[in-house]
Amino acid sequence: MKSFRTEIENPLVEKDIIELEKKIRQFKGGEMDEEKFRSLRLARGVYGQRQPGVQMIRIKLPYGKVTSNQLLRIADVSDEYSRGRLHITTRQDIQIHYVDLERTPELWAQLERDKVTLREACGNTVRNVTASETAGIDADEPFDVSPYAQAVFEYFLRNPIGQEMGRKFKVSFSASEADTGLSYMHDLGFIAKEKDGERGFKVMLGGGLGSQPRHADELYSFLSTDKIIPLMEGVIRVFDRYGERKSRAKARMKFLLKDIGLDGFKQLLEEEQTAIPVKTYPIDFESYPKVQVAEVEVPEVVLEDQQAFEDWKASNLVPQKQQGYVAIGIKVLLGDFYTDKARELAQLVQDYAAGEIRLSLRQNILIPYVKEELIPFFYQELQKLGFAEAGYNKALDITACPGTDTCNLGIASSTGIAAELERVIKAEYPQYIKNPDVVIKISGCMNACGQHNMAHIGFQGMSIRTKDKLVAPALQVLLGGGNFGDGRARFADKVAKIPSKRGPQALRLILDDFEANGNGASFTDYYEEKGQLYFYDFLKPLTDTDNLTQDDFIDWGNKEKYKQEIGIGECAGVIVDLVATLFLESQEKIEKAEEALQENKWAASIYYSYQSIVNSAKALLTSEKVKTNTHASIVKDFDELYVESGKIAFEGGFASIALQLNKNEPSEAFAKSYLQDAKGVLQRLEAFRKIELQHA
Repeated sequence: MKSFRTEIENPLVEKDIIELEKKIRQFKGGEMDEEKFRSLRLARGVYGQRQPGVQMIRIKLPYGKVTSNQLLRIADVSDEYSRGRLHITTRQDIQIHYVDLERTPELWAQLERDKVTLREACGNTVRNVTASETAGIDADEPFDVSPYAQAVFEYFLRNPIGQEMGRKFKVSFSASEADTGLSYMHDLGFIAKEKDGERGFKVMLGGGLGSQPRHADELYSFLSTDKIIPLMEGVIRVFDRYGERKSRAKARMKFLLKDIGLDGFKQLLEEEQTAIPVKTYPIDFESYPKVQVAEVEVPEVVLEDQQAFEDWKASNLVPQKQQGYVAIGIKVLLGDFYTDKARELAQLVQDYAAGEIRLSLRQNILIPYVKEELIPFFYQELQKLGFAEAGYNKALDITACPGTDTCNLGIASSTGIAAELERVIKAEYPQYIKNPDVVIKISGCMNACGQHNMAHIGFQGMSIRTKDKLVAPALQVLLGGGNFGDGRARFADKVAKIPSKRGPQALRLILDDFEANGNGASFTDYYEEKGQLYFYDFLKPLTDTDNLTQDDFIDWGNKEKYKQEIGIGECAGVIVDLVATLFLESQEKIEKAEEALQENKWAASIYYSYQSIVNSAKALLTSEKVKTNTHASIVKDFDELYVESGKIAFEGGFASIALQLNKNEPSEAFAKSYLQDAKGVLQRLEAFRKIELQHA
């Protein structure tokens, strides 16, 4: 491939992009191991696809805010490097697919012209910081959480403490007690609060979805805003050292909380306080960019179908606390829209609103700051784009991940069944087009990217085997999830496993019974009253696999017979366990520590030195086939196997060297001495390995 160079004003960004291009060349030339390269590209938003030879690119958009210029830039990039389709994720990112790996550095450089990044959109990193899409306009919010979400994004982007964790780390901000940011299912969730005139947050810790959902614990009922970044740094440091690294299935924060408990976690958090470079981090919310609304004359509009307009207004307008304005919700089917429409939308909000949109956790678009007198005009213009369908954030508005369309981990189609369920609701249950009480979500596998296990009605893609050992696509039906607000929620129960083609019938049975026996209660209360077995009993006939037809073996949206094909998941990168490669990585960490030292970034230099020390120990433990599940266990096992046995002498033990970082405040003197320690550890361990190989 041709060498690529870029011209970006930010030298850090330029260095990132050029490094990616260099690593791609090394990988293509056989100079870099595939697993090591995977870890690197994932941390730069480049994700493998189900289809061989092409990549999915995840574009990181903090709290879903996208300016008109950024949307235009994303559309240009999608047309040039992809196929013109934009996919909104449940984490307020945009994904584009079918991208040539060798063109990703150039793609990234184009995005950065409008300050759009790929950095840490995937991999074992701090993922996109999400927030309520109504942040800044919510009538119930004590204050706008956007500046705080932005500050968290900026502080942890490229921060060494969050580059190579055991798994991904997810953060959310909720504008109000309604908790529309879903704090309870995040590693860290912040809910806006005000106490005696002071701004702060309720803090939730250790939530998660996946095959074993866990409700987050309340860490603080109120934490002042200047403490949230120091807190998050401490949490990440603890997770990085004590979190599982070998078994991906147990490597999330929720499992660490389950193992050591909230009090145990608090104790470890306290032990990290000395090492945290900032004890307080005031966030200047007043410097956050001010909204500028376009001043225009109201165009004359003649609406042909007044009733359709009224129905749309009833379901798609979101009240705004700023007098004279509303926000308009756009229901985006399956989160997919195309660049031609994106460009026209960008121009519309630039010319007639505030020049920005917010992407939502339900894969939709919200246009804030629409003047009330412009509502008919916006309806008319959105109609032209196919963006005026009623049902924003209502039962009809089904969330679904890409599933088997593009994802390596997809087991069954989620987009196909979602489209069919929407068709059923429109045709047979039109009253649910305006119903906000029933939330339906679908995931193509157990990883819950479609958030199925927090829905009132959820479906999870699976497979089912008949007595004749034939395999058909299936759905796990889950019921009873719900968000109660202020960090309280309920995860859905698994009720029945049915062939996929019976999904619509399952939905009919559930909605028919809700209509007949709900007695005006909310769906959550209705489910609580009836109980899991009640629903299993009337869904049980759908679980029978003795009477499958040929159609049952063809998944939704497909024409060919179903074949279960599960690839290698890339929800997180994999650390390579080759001894020589690990030593090489230790040297790279030392070089980064030296760079940080030259830039007077003491805390960053110290953390790179720490990573080098632990990595060097991991190299020798790997050579002995010792499990290296956590950083803490690496330090402990190295002491036991090498130091206490007399093989390698470290005065005071290896732990006394490795764990200096949380015994000392970050300073220039300590950063320099700790860097020398890291160099010494690497030199000694490499020499030991060399002698070991000579006598093997």
